Amino acid sequence: MRVAIEKGVASEEEFGLVCRRRPVQRLKHFGWGREGEGLSREEEAILLARYGERFGVDRFDERSPPPLAAIELREPRLAPPAALQTICSTDRYERVAHTHGKSFPDTVGGLLGDYHQAPDVVAYPRHEADVATVLDWAATAGALVVPFGGGSSVVGGIDPAVDEGRFNAAVTLDLRNLNRVKEVDRTSRAARIEAGIFGPALEAALKPHGLTLRHFPQSFEYSTLGGWIATRSGGHFATLATHIDDFVESLRLVSPRGAIETRRLPGSGAGPSPDRLFIGSEGILGVITEAWMRLQDRPRFRAGAAVRFPDFYAAARAVRAIAQAALYPSNCRILDAAEAYHTAAGDGTHAVMVLAFESADHPLEPWLRRALECCADHGGIADADGSDGGAAGRWRNAFIRMPYARERVVPLAIIADTFETAITWDCFEALHDRVKAATESAIREATGRGGLVTCRLTHVYPDGPAPYFSFHALGRHGDLIEQWRQIKVAASDALIAAGGTITHHHAVGRDHRPWYDRERPPLFAAGLAAVKRELDPHGILNPGVLIGPAPRI
Repeated sequence: MRVAIEKGVASEEEFGLVCRRRPVQRLKHFGWGREGEGLSREEEAILLARYGERFGVDRFDERSPPPLAAIELREPRLAPPAALQTICSTDRYERVAHTHGKSFPDTVGGLLGDYHQAPDVVAYPRHEADVATVLDWAATAGALVVPFGGGSSVVGGIDPAVDEGRFNAAVTLDLRNLNRVKEVDRTSRAARIEAGIFGPALEAALKPHGLTLRHFPQSFEYSTLGGWIATRSGGHFATLATHIDDFVESLRLVSPRGAIETRRLPGSGAGPSPDRLFIGSEGILGVITEAWMRLQDRPRFRAGAAVRFPDFYAAARAVRAIAQAALYPSNCRILDAAEAYHTAAGDGTHAVMVLAFESADHPLEPWLRRALECCADHGGIADADGSDGGAAGRWRNAFIRMPYARERVVPLAIIADTFETAITWDCFEALHDRVKAATESAIREATGRGGLVTCRLTHVYPDGPAPYFSFHALGRHGDLIEQWRQIKVAASDALIAAGGTITHHHAVGRDHRPWYDRERPPLFAAGLAAVKRELDPHGILNPGVLIGPAPRI
């Protein structure tokens, strides 16, 4: 059964989930989330106490970001033609809010009031034809175009960086009005969904059909389907369907040369997959406008536990046993002792595993029981309180609230950032030790004092894990970007030297370009550049991402 529903975000209820029964405010021009949102006083007090304890200080050198009205912007360098004026804006808020993503350098730029790269025009297409018209106009006007979903990039993926020698101006193409679930195929468990829909609205629209995409990146509330596809987002599942790739049945995008739509199939062996070319293309080949997505029945059965281990490597060996036993938990995340302490999931004396299974079809106790046996084989002890009130619940709450912390700590000159990778099991321990040591050393050299480097495993495969590192350092205002860069370069160099990937799910953007250039085969890079020239002959789409001009780092 297929149902055409053309369902958009028409009401507060449909926006759903976290936003239900709450006025929908506009997104902040500085920081995470919507205006009026942020850490509670209690959360802030706990956060600052932990940082004060870590750095041995009781006061921080605090600076305040400028209010919107005080931000200096250059005059727009072009104006939209009459045919596009109704969908374009040169409003101060719109230009400022579309200048930066959510990376550490983006946050520092906002703190300093640096919006010199603000887009000249922000376009809000209402349908696919508007996207094509904007691309035609930009090419004629010599303007670059940055596709924009929720603006949650943490790798410099949406910065409208104008190379004055190549482009006259910058246009940001915000797809939020392409927000409908257009058709549901209940028989095949799939839906045709526009790319600009935000995570909560997507799930709210699928709920009446008893279906779910069940792709929950940390940015879920403030990111879009098109952004997930363009960046090969990692989501909810720790095993099997770890990336958005696994859910894309077909897609449609608009390039400067025209529209491309792939065939909707459960699988195909007909040559290289065109879907795979566009998934992860980060906006350089075209603008994804809609996709058929594979869905699931909503889960009815759940089983989970939190497990304590004497050390991180013992926990990792248990994870490997679970992954290679083909148990396929939905969550199999481990936190080292410092990470567990920093997020209130542990007391700092042991590593913690957050383990969970879910199904729409059958009870899961046998799977959980076998997974706990694997844990016990490696010294794991199940928490007496494995419910939402225990370590697993505390971790999940900290995970959801983490993005709000950056806007609070960067004004205190605290450098807090993350990076992630993937590596085969045989190389994991060596990579972990090498990367952690290099990052700790770089923190000392950059800041003159020690910092904190923690690790967790976010996704796991039978042949290897995805380690996710966090680093925390006390920097100096005026030097934050350079200090961050010194740490980032050392960590990234160590990742590549140890055989890992520069990113498992955060995307490449401009921040990871130097290491992506080293990771990918040279002839593949040449082939990608040839495809780029064919689909985007004027090179207007997101220059500097994946290929093209030199990156910002």
